Formats: sequence, C-alpha cells, structure tokens
Amino acid sequence: MSELAEPSAAARPAVSVARIFREFLIIGAISFGGAVPYLRGRLVETEGWVDDKEFVEMLSISQTLPGLNATNLAILVGQKLRGAAGAAAAIIGMCLPGAMIMYVAGILYWRHGERAASTAILKGVAAAAVGLALYTAIQLGRRSVTTRADLLFVALTVVAVDRYHISVLWTLLVVGLLSILWRSPGRAKKAPDA
Repeated sequence: MSELAEPSAAARPAVSVARIFREFLIIGAISFGGAVPYLRGRLVETEGWVDDKEFVEMLSISQTLPGLNATNLAILVGQKLRGAAGAAAAIIGMCLPGAMIMYVAGILYWRHGERAASTAILKGVAAAAVGLALYTAIQLGRRSVTTRADLLFVALTVVAVDRYHISVLWTLLVVGLLSILWRSPGRAKKAPDA
C-alpha cells in the first residue's frame, strides 16, 4: 500500500499524460455494462501499468470511497503513473465518452423507451453486465483469494451484505479489521500458510 501513497519515480512506467488520456478515453468508450472488467483487461493485461495485486488494492480503495468504482480507480491509476496531471487526464478521458453517449441515449430513450425492442435490449445488456462482473470476479479471485481465510472473508462479506443487509462501508471496515488481525505479524509466524 505504501506504493500507492508515495510511488517512486523509478517504479513508474514511462507513460505520457496524453497516452493516459487516450487509454482511458478508449476504456470509457468501450466499457459497456461496467468498466471494471475493461479496466483490468487494458491496465493489467494489455498495458501492464499495474499488476493484479495493485489493481485489487486500488479497486478495494475505490469501492470503499464514495463515487463510482471506475472513476475512483481511474484517478488512482492516473495519479500513480503521472501524479495530479495523470489523475486529471484519466478522469476526463474516462468520463467524456460516457457523458456524450448518455446524452444521446437519454434523448433516444425518452423518444423510444416504450417500445418492446428497447426493453428487450436493456434486459440483454443488464444480463451481459452481470456476466462481465462475474468474469472479473473469477479472474481477480484466482489471484487474490488464495487461502481458506480469504474464502472466509469473501463469505462473511456476501452474507453480511446480501443476507443481513449491512451497509457495504461497515462490512468492508469490519472485514478489513478482521483481515488485519488475522494477518498480524505474530499470527503469521504461527500460521504462515493461512
């Protein structure tokens, strides 16, 4: 996490602000049904600007903070790569296509939203969005959920939010605290594989 707070210049890839803007502009333009799968694909697999561990850490921070995960994540990645200018380029690039597309889509929806074809399209897109989110969860889970303790934290989160309707913020705080206690240095020596 210290890399997020104070990334060393030597550790940063040499990426220009213009390239950051262009990449997030592309992600913002093609990320139908949720941006997180596209962000991971472009930032981790295609560009290699962050690795899976960093991506999961940034995604965790983004989910904890108010606002959209994708825009929070864009700011974090932009800041890591080129400081404040990179963060600004990332957020503008990320939001610009969606804002323009939503403006046009809003006009079309109000004019044609009652048609059966429109409803069918929206239902199909919603199902596809669920599939994309599931795909990303599986991909990240393979690398991040590696112990039985990790599985327990996943289960606790799902039960707390889905079954008991505890707010996401409180759930994340409690599960995060439990994870800290579980992975404390003294406990890690006693149970290195947990």
